[in-house]
This record gives sequence, structure tokens and C-alpha cells, in this order.
Amino acid sequence: MSQSNPAGRAIMIAGRELSVTTTVLFALVVLTAVVGVPAYGYFQGYTWLDWTLCLILYFVSALGITVGYHRLISHRSFQCPDWVKAALLVAGGWAFENSALKWGADHGRHHARVDEEEDPYDATKGFWHSHCGWILLKDPHYTEKFTPWLREDRVVMWQHRWYVPIVLSGLALPFVVGFAYGGWMSGVGCFMLAGVGRLFLVLNSTFCINSVCHLWGSQPYSQSNTSRDSWWVSLITCGEGYHNYHHAFQRDYRNGHRWYNFDPSKWLIYNLSLLGLAGNLVRSGSR
Repeated sequence: MSQSNPAGRAIMIAGRELSVTTTVLFALVVLTAVVGVPAYGYFQGYTWLDWTLCLILYFVSALGITVGYHRLISHRSFQCPDWVKAALLVAGGWAFENSALKWGADHGRHHARVDEEEDPYDATKGFWHSHCGWILLKDPHYTEKFTPWLREDRVVMWQHRWYVPIVLSGLALPFVVGFAYGGWMSGVGCFMLAGVGRLFLVLNSTFCINSVCHLWGSQPYSQSNTSRDSWWVSLITCGEGYHNYHHAFQRDYRNGHRWYNFDPSKWLIYNLSLLGLAGNLVRSGSR
């Protein structure tokens, strides 16, 4: 239950302070996506360009998180030139999930303190907390001690400094493309579907890794924590659904380690290596 601080300086939920700024921004995205996007589609309709760009930017921003933020920055599962890393971190910034510095620090703590009080998205607190509730609360346990290499990475720090312009560029891009194609209304349509709508979908697909993949699924590799494999979550998260395997073999550049596992992230990393744009791919689990 929510309650106001007697001094009127904070809103507390379950003993933790609500982040007003994050909550307002999150509510704005959700309301626009759930109400505004369908309403615009009903009254104005969306074009083939809107749907195509939405699909493209969905995968670009999702891979920016899975390949860039997650496997490259947080787990150092492979190495790549700075310009490739920068491109991945720009794409990840378009997902509106904080800078790679903050994201990586939270994720490193999740692995070090999984299912404990310090776990930022502790699934033992319930689905909604691990899915999205945790981002609305100020985190008293925030630390970068589990990922000390992040602040030593000049590309990570560059992206951290420019995070807000990067996020805005990801929303401006669909408007500019739509405007160039068909004027103002086309720009608005592209912004609604490929901008805000796509943002909402990417956020929730990523959230499913923290919630669904810690509550439902199989545990073929380890039962020491709540992580689970969910093949269908992999379909919407570019391969991140094999989460029990990932917790057992954190540095492996593959989450779906078997050849038939749907894991576009490992395919991208592997193909980058074939082009000489990635190296030192870690294979720490089953061959």
C-alpha cells in the first residue's frame, strides 16, 4: 500500500521510495502505447512503412540489449572493435532501459545476489515486482562493485554521457522516416507505432526474462536458483529465454547453446566473428 511521507517528501511502497520521474515516464509510455497507438490505428490507420519500421526497430533495439548490453558489456562473452560496440550500445539505448553502465551494474548484481534482497528484480517478490515494479522504486542497494570494468570502458562511459540524446534519436528516427515518406501524418503514424509502440513491446519482452524466466519453465542445468528455460520467451527476446542455461554458464556467448535453439543473438555474434568484427567468443557450457 502506498503512503505519503509525513514531511510530504517521498511516496513509499513496501518500505521503498517511489521514483517519481521513472514512474511518470513509464506511465506515459504505457498509456500512449496501450491507448494512443490503438486509437491512432483505428482512426487513421497504419501503413506498410509503419509496420515494417516497427519490426526492424524492434529487432535492432532488442539485439542492442541482448548482444550489446547483456552478452558484450555485462558478461564479456566476446570482444569487438569500439565502433561495433558503440553501434550496439546506441541500438540498446533505443530500448529505453537505462544506460549500459546502469543496466550492466544491475545485471551483475542480479547474478551475484539472485533471489536475495539485493537482487534488483528478485522474482521471489512476485511476478509484477520482477516484471516491471522494481524499476519504479529507488534502489537502496545499487552498486557497481560486481561489474568494475564498466567505468573503465570508454565506449560505455561515452554512451552513459549521451544516453538521453540516444533515446530521443530512437524516437525521432521513425518520425523523420515517416515524414520523409508522406508528410506530417505519416511521421506521426510512424512515431506512434515504430517509436512508442515498439518501445513498449521491447520493454515488456525484456521484462519477461526477469519475471517469466524466473517463475515458469524447466531447470535442466541448475536448481540452485529460480532461473528457468522458456523456449517461447526466446522467440520474443532474440534468444534470451534459455535462462537456466545462462545462469549456469553466465559467460557463454550463447543462451540457446544447441544448434536448433532459437537464438538470433548468438547468430549475430557468430556472424560478426566470421566477418572479423568479433573475437574471443566464450563457450563455457555444453559444446
